[in-house]
Amino acid sequence: MPVIRLPDGSERKFDQPVTVAEVAASIGAGLARAALAGKVDGKLVDTSHRIETDSNLAIITDRDAEGLEVIRHSTAHLLAQAVKSLFPDAQVTIGPVIDDGFFYDFSYKRPFTPDDLLAIEKKMAELVKADLKVERKVLSRSDAITFFKDLGEQYKAQIIESIPSDEDLSLYTQGDFTDLCRGPHVPSTAKLKVFKLMKVAGAYWRGDSKNEMLTRVYGTAWAKKEDQEAYLHRLEEAEKRDHRKIGKLLDLFHTQEEAPGMVFWHPNGWTLYQIVEQYMRGVFRDNDYQEIRTPQVVDRSLWEKSGHWDKFQAMMFTTHSENRDYAVKPMNCPCHIQVFNQGLKSYRDLPLRLAEFGSCHRNEPSGTLAGIMRVRNFTQDDAHIFCTEAQIQDEVATFIDLLQKVYAEFGFADIVVKLSTRPEQRVGSDEEWDKAEAALETALKRKGLEFELQPGEGAFYGPKIEFSLRDCLNRVWQCGTIQVDFSMPGRLDATYINEESAKQTPVMLHRAILGSLERFIGILIEHYAGAFPMWLAPRQMVVMNITDAQADYAREVVAELKKNGLRAEADLRNEKITYKIREHSLQRLPYLLIVGDKEVASKQVAVRTRKGEDLGQMPLEALIQRLKGEVAERVGAV
Repeated sequence: MPVIRLPDGSERKFDQPVTVAEVAASIGAGLARAALAGKVDGKLVDTSHRIETDSNLAIITDRDAEGLEVIRHSTAHLLAQAVKSLFPDAQVTIGPVIDDGFFYDFSYKRPFTPDDLLAIEKKMAELVKADLKVERKVLSRSDAITFFKDLGEQYKAQIIESIPSDEDLSLYTQGDFTDLCRGPHVPSTAKLKVFKLMKVAGAYWRGDSKNEMLTRVYGTAWAKKEDQEAYLHRLEEAEKRDHRKIGKLLDLFHTQEEAPGMVFWHPNGWTLYQIVEQYMRGVFRDNDYQEIRTPQVVDRSLWEKSGHWDKFQAMMFTTHSENRDYAVKPMNCPCHIQVFNQGLKSYRDLPLRLAEFGSCHRNEPSGTLAGIMRVRNFTQDDAHIFCTEAQIQDEVATFIDLLQKVYAEFGFADIVVKLSTRPEQRVGSDEEWDKAEAALETALKRKGLEFELQPGEGAFYGPKIEFSLRDCLNRVWQCGTIQVDFSMPGRLDATYINEESAKQTPVMLHRAILGSLERFIGILIEHYAGAFPMWLAPRQMVVMNITDAQADYAREVVAELKKNGLRAEADLRNEKITYKIREHSLQRLPYLLIVGDKEVASKQVAVRTRKGEDLGQMPLEALIQRLKGEVAERVGAV
């Protein structure tokens, strides 16, 4: 006689074991129709799951985040069933849920075409209309291997062979299709009504380039049609905002095959880069950071001692000279400890904050490179804080305040916070990890910040808080981080003299706000679609003459604007003014300044904004004060 406790605190008693679906039906017909899964004592299960003992139960519907994940996972199986129906010789491999959708990898004699996707999507719709019941069964490992080998599904058999031998395996069947999966799944294919196949890509089996190239089909699935339409609109808008397209349009940068993953900055782009870097340099200066510079190429022995060689060797660019092995630095932290180690340090010197715009190189796989968002050479607004254990809380809290202020000035108010704890492969004792994790968690709670826990996602030397920005399209970009490291300073012999006149190892806080400057600038480009706020715009205004008679005055205006620290240029071409306005509007400059005979006579300028607003004539001095005020405010709203 199980007693079922519901989220609202009510209880329901049953005379015999009961399924999740039966509990939902006992509450109401509407809930029974809406039920996608259940959560029994915190574990997601199918609606067919039998509850035999007293339990806590939540009915999962499409209003729940877990419900959307169940829909997407089930739609991946629906995709696989449709593919097997249309292409019987195809073999299924894996089909996980990803952000905003799912994918499934198939082994087939040729890649799928756009026409194939249309046919697969049509077949998926037919399977939904068929209202196929989804049933779960459990097999032993050996029986499951035999089952899939008999079907000719060699990849599924390989997956099962890698699962521990003492684990039973669950299989889900819908119609004539059976797949391996932990579940849960929707009770019927009829629950899967809103989906779309997006694209086809290649993917190596198990991610290894030595293995077969599979065909990966990406799709998206949603609870409601309007949610999918909004998502597709965001994708369309993201395509328009692609930083590579805008970078070309605004002449900011380019990349080329001769230097994969490296950025060629053009004058406009380098101006933007310098604006961001100099802003952060001011942040360093105003918050008691000391800027340093460390070498690009460092002997292998330092990376071995720090632990990076074992962890990151495959990602390092290496070189050799005079019987010595070197690595181009993939990160800055070991070099910063070398600076700390010069000269005797006292507890009175702590906290010591060392910052560097450190140029790093990492040998990222060529297939992952993407414009300036994912590169092999990048610069970090990197800093390391050497402090005592007692100073950790204050330093982390101060850093969080600073990070929030910086993000706000760049126009990002919504920040997602995650706490990542110890990974399986790590250095340092459990006691040190306990202290480090507790320090970060305490700091977050004292700041009153909500955060998501990410078990096992910390760096190999310490736990970390990750700060991610949510942009105007609701996309999340991980940028900032602060990490507590009890290990590396000791590995690299860093010490200070404590209050008892004894040597002690400092705690090291690894921290960055923007992260990679290249990537952050890419985020800015897409967030603003190239229409940067005044203080960030590499070209803030252009002065255009109507005829040659105003050319000298236009030059005078530009000179006066530049003298006041504004980024202005003149367009004195012998073109119609309407042509010039249209051309510079496409360049998304904040202001267009026009001078004709009236403006020359009155020593004024006609002012237009990039939104097309005509602000009329203004005295040059008044305009300069307005523009300088806008720059100083650092208005960052989109």
